[in-house]
Order: sequence, then C-alpha cells, then structure tokens
Amino acid sequence: MRSPGRPEPSRAVQRQFWRLIAQGVSTDDAAVEVGVSTPVAQRWFRHAGGMSPIDLDEPTGRYLSFAEREEIALLRAKGAGVREIARKIDRDPSTISRELRRNAATRSGQQVYRAGVAQWKAQQAAKRPKTAKLVVNHRLREYVQHRLDGSVRRADGTEVPGPRMGAWKGRNKPHRQDRRWATAWSPEQIAHRLPLDFPDDESMRISHEAIYQALFIEARGALKRELVACLRTGRALRVPRGRTRNKPQGHVSADVVISKRPAEAADRAVPGHWEGDLIIGAGRSAIGTVVERKSRSVMLIHLPRLDGWGLAPPVKNGPALSGYGAEAMNAALAASLAQLPEQLRQTLTWDRGKELAAHAQFTFETGTKVFFADPHSPWQRPTNENTNGVLRQYFPKGTDLSRWSAEDLEAVALTLNNRPRKVLGWKTPAEVFAQQLHSLQQPGVASTG
Repeated sequence: MRSPGRPEPSRAVQRQFWRLIAQGVSTDDAAVEVGVSTPVAQRWFRHAGGMSPIDLDEPTGRYLSFAEREEIALLRAKGAGVREIARKIDRDPSTISRELRRNAATRSGQQVYRAGVAQWKAQQAAKRPKTAKLVVNHRLREYVQHRLDGSVRRADGTEVPGPRMGAWKGRNKPHRQDRRWATAWSPEQIAHRLPLDFPDDESMRISHEAIYQALFIEARGALKRELVACLRTGRALRVPRGRTRNKPQGHVSADVVISKRPAEAADRAVPGHWEGDLIIGAGRSAIGTVVERKSRSVMLIHLPRLDGWGLAPPVKNGPALSGYGAEAMNAALAASLAQLPEQLRQTLTWDRGKELAAHAQFTFETGTKVFFADPHSPWQRPTNENTNGVLRQYFPKGTDLSRWSAEDLEAVALTLNNRPRKVLGWKTPAEVFAQQLHSLQQPGVASTG
C-alpha cells in the first residue's frame, strides 16, 4: 500500500463533522469544532454534494478505534510487547499482532507503528467501493438523463428552445432570471415511472436517492453535474435538512425558534399553550386565529382595516393599513389574550409571518412568550392548521373577510367551541376549557387538569 503522505483526518473526525452538518451547523463552524481547516471542511462538503458520504453511526467494538491505535503507538514506543499491549487496552493478543503487522508505516524502510498512518491504512482496507448502477447500465443512464434534460416539445413534436442560456458555472439557479427549459422530471418521478415503462425488466430500476447521489457526488461520475440545473430547486449542492430548521431570520431571533419552546407545550399535558396564524381573504383582508393546544378552544381575532385603506395606492415600507401590521396585530392579540388568566396564556407558537415582528413588545405587555415554527413547516402548528381548514367552511378563500364584525367572529368561534371532538372523548372544546379554568380556581389542584 502506497504511503499516504500526511494522512487525512480519521473517520471519527469526519463522522463528527457530518453530525454537526446534519444538525444545521455551518461548514466553517463545524470545521472549527472538529479541528480541521476551513478549506478541508469545504472540500469535504463540496465533494460529497452536501450530504454525508459515510454512516454516522459509531462502528462496533469489533474494530480498533483511533484512540486505541494512539495507545498502541505510545506503548510500542515504550518497548511494550504484544501481550502487554493487549492487556492494557483489553484486546486479544492476535488483534494487536495483526495490527502491528498490517498497519505499520514502512516509508523509512522499517516497520514503525504510527497511529495516524495505521488509521489511514485501516480505513483504506475497509473500503468496499461499488460501481454506481448508472455507470454500468447505459440504457438506464440514457433514460434518466433524457427525463432530466430532455427538450420541451409542442404537441406535434416540434422542439421549443426556450430562453438562451450560457454555460453552467457550478452555482445555484440565477435569482429572478431565465432558467433552462427541460422536461425536468424529479428523481422520484423517474424512479416510480420505470416499473410502469419496463414492467418485466428488473435491470431498469433505480431509487431516487441513487439519482440524487449521481448528480451531487463528484466521485459517482455517472451523470453530468450540470444536470442539477434541471432540478426544481436548481441547487448546485444539497442543503442538509438541519440547516432549514431553527434558523434565526429577520424578526425571528435564535431564542424564539420552536426548538426553544418548553417541552410541556409539545405533549399537550399542560393548558395555556396556543398556536396562531392568519387566514387571508380577498383584498388583503384577514382574520387572526388562535387555538389552545390542550382543549382545542379557538379564538378569532378581528383585524379591521385602518383609516386611509384604499384611498391611495400602497406605498412600499409605508403604514400597514390592511389591519394586520405588527402594531395592529399586537394590539388585537393582546386584547384577546388579556381576558385569560396568566396560567392559560403561557406561550404562543406562530408561523414566520411579519405580522408578529413586534413579538418582543407583545411578550412584554402580556407575559406570553412567542415562538416561531420553522420555515415551511405547518405541521409544527397542527392544531391551528386543522382549525384553519375548518374555518374555511365559514370564510372561503377569495372572499372579503373584512365585512365580518367582531361579534360575527365571536359567534363562529362559539359554534366551533361547542362542537364535540373525537380527540377530546366527544367533549367540546368549551367544556374542556371550562374544566381547565375551574381547576385553576381550586387551590391545591394541579394545572395539568
């Protein structure tokens, strides 16, 4: 085996790096954390297409770890024999003998055991490279490639060239500029279409993940990298899912992302945790919806338009006259929640809308802590999303919601709160909420209801 020169960082270091990336840590910060240079970390990320190329699970105790190899090197330098080393690290003598024979450095002409070289040799020997399916199956590769970058055609088969594009530069899709026209099937569409087009040919099968890896991982080499421009996202590198979660952004600071919300809010054991959002109607009209997670009790927030609405064209960065600007939203929400006991308004989970940009002031005035769901993650507010769907029975999309008064909204909320719910054992939200209020009024009774 040739000499590696300076051995690359161990698998343990790489594994820790990819764990941090999966958690949403930036490449530069992950490099500092594991002790490698930024260029090395960026190269790892780029060559792997943004996703971990190795299993993140720790190897079983069957294999020697880098720490054990360091211990072997120190003991060997002190003149310890095979059996003494085996006793010290609690390994079989044959394991130590084999390790010294196979993985010692030989560059000097003599066998000298060094932990870094031994780890590199062990990692090289453990590799089991497998040729990608798209490399050996030319017909499958042509099928996949044609569905990705095939031409757009009219009904008579005439090709439509679309906008003229320059050469791909290895970057993400251009912002608000023309993109190349192509058939642009997604890898998932391709993978699930193959069994329909080739029902009797098992060789014409591939998973969507294998297609993604062929596009994003340089070492695969089966598909041209520029084909990533045909994907809907147009990204040059895959983005680890962890980077889209819990990400501070604009008015959402790091201390109010949903991961910072108390655990008691997630399991619905304690009342007083709410979810909220807006339902939007025609002409920028809106109604605020707030739902208590434990009882499913709903409150509708009246958001009337402000004076001056419709008298002049909207002005960018001008006053929000539609009724749900930050100041108007704060006032309306605070007025509604202030009617409740303090124990029943502990937290409020909102989406990322700008209408709650002044959440710090709202928390100061009401004592209710505000947390924000992750971007594009409506399932993190499931009770509110479900309630909004029910409310569309009364407030359909495309209708003017500003015509309804606060009394009208209160009547609709009362109607929903008096519907029996299966999840509540066929009790109504109003009954469960009343029980919560009653338990708070009784001294010595826990608020978990």
